[in-house]
Amino acid sequence: MSVRTGALLIHGLGGTQFDLGSMHKVLQRAGVETHAVTLPGHGGQPEDLVEVSYEDWLDSVTASYRELAPQYDTFHVMGMCLGSLLALALCERVQHSKDKGKLVTLAPPVFIDGWSTPWYRQLRHLVYWIPGMANRMKVEEDEPFGIKNATVRAIVKAKFARGDNFHYRWVPLACIRQVDRLRKKVLAEAHRIACPTLIVHAREDELTSLKSAEFLQATLPDARVVMLENSYHMICVDNDREQVVNSVLEFFGYPPVPPRRVRGADKA
Repeated sequence: MSVRTGALLIHGLGGTQFDLGSMHKVLQRAGVETHAVTLPGHGGQPEDLVEVSYEDWLDSVTASYRELAPQYDTFHVMGMCLGSLLALALCERVQHSKDKGKLVTLAPPVFIDGWSTPWYRQLRHLVYWIPGMANRMKVEEDEPFGIKNATVRAIVKAKFARGDNFHYRWVPLACIRQVDRLRKKVLAEAHRIACPTLIVHAREDELTSLKSAEFLQATLPDARVVMLENSYHMICVDNDREQVVNSVLEFFGYPPVPPRRVRGADKA
């Protein structure tokens, strides 16, 4: 009887599975059956996020986990950005154990304090309390779009210009409030996560500083960190994407993919 291995992959805020680059394809080639989840409020219009709570997101990934995990001998959980916060909260909620599988957090924004976040970022917590304001305010996606690689960044910019439905061009501030609520939950409960965890984080992440990776490494009982030296926040599609993929494969116990030249890699 063959052993079945599966994985639940969770995308980022306003995003799709594009956030995870080639991760699905690479894991499938290694023999892992991957499963995507589209979070509530995603896959449509940014306005759909206004009334969505982090509990809606967490309930969605929990339902997927509880449906899928029993079908596999080994079942891993992975998330990118918001997806990594949800993966952390999910593994704490269901007490995902080392006997069942592992957890991968890609660019987890436990703290929103990267180099591109404005000095007045903390003022959003005051705006949250002004009735209706957070629903109306838009947080725009702007250059560098979390991507250091000039070629990939140009592709993303062209996709936005065409209106491709791969990532929202903006999200309502009310949605950021839900991310902040989820961050608070992760900060309080991360120490109860039991499974082995891989944290992959870029040194130059413009959204979330190394403080996030350092917190998780210090708090989780079984955690290791892979530091990337040539990417911004969207690490699965940026210059270090092959290192990201191979770090995950190694963590799961699979051989690496052969190296390929990264087109348009920026060294500065």
